[in-house]
Amino acid sequence: MPALRTALLQSSGELGDVAANLKVLDEAAARAAAAGASLLLAPELFLTGYAIGADIARLAEPADGPSARAVAAIAVRHGLAVGYGYPERDTERHGVLYNSAQLIAADGVPLVRYRKTHLFGDFELKWFTPGDRAVAQAELDGLTVGMMICYDVEFPENVRAHALAGTDLLLVPTALMHPAEVVPLSVVPVRAFENQLYIAYANRTGPEGDFEFVGLSTLAGPDGTARARAGRGEDLVLGDVDPAFLVASREENPYLRDRRPGLYGPLV
Repeated sequence: MPALRTALLQSSGELGDVAANLKVLDEAAARAAAAGASLLLAPELFLTGYAIGADIARLAEPADGPSARAVAAIAVRHGLAVGYGYPERDTERHGVLYNSAQLIAADGVPLVRYRKTHLFGDFELKWFTPGDRAVAQAELDGLTVGMMICYDVEFPENVRAHALAGTDLLLVPTALMHPAEVVPLSVVPVRAFENQLYIAYANRTGPEGDFEFVGLSTLAGPDGTARARAGRGEDLVLGDVDPAFLVASREENPYLRDRRPGLYGPLV
């Protein structure tokens, strides 16, 4: 099975301007496709911006809303899958909003839809309802791809649940702030190593309202190394998710085989 070339878009786009952010995504998809990528991942809440306060409610859309259709058109136009974050309006529960992400295939079909389960800070707790589905997966180019959002990856149980469910590549749209640089520099590679999977972690960058996003978007491999890492500014970085290396690494590092679940009951 060939490697899946993966592009991470590190950008904060334009605050509150969905049309402008779709244009940034379209341009990034063109560059990623030209570099041979089959997958592009954008950050958390990329379509609207993060620090938009009450505008979250105005700009939120259903999972299949007009912005989702625009992203599907981008995926089809450039022939690659696109993952991105956005504020989701629940069409069945009036006024309920989720911090969501989804992955759309190269043919424009939605593959994974996910609602952030671990909300971070006063802003998210004020505006969003936490999701209740820990593991969301789909198949992409022969790999089992899962999705979570930012703070979710900092909980070891969360990533282990994906590993036990067979996730090969975990997509993590992110809005990580200063001074938490330890997460992309250390936590994400360790999560990839201890769970024997790849993690694609795409962050926002620069000042936005009261927040300072740190960049450092990372594609971490199952050997605990960064296969690609951005700096602090706007960037598009690419790395390969190699299925053959993943199989070999899992054989050499049998953490999942050597678990003793009977000892871990008190944890939950």
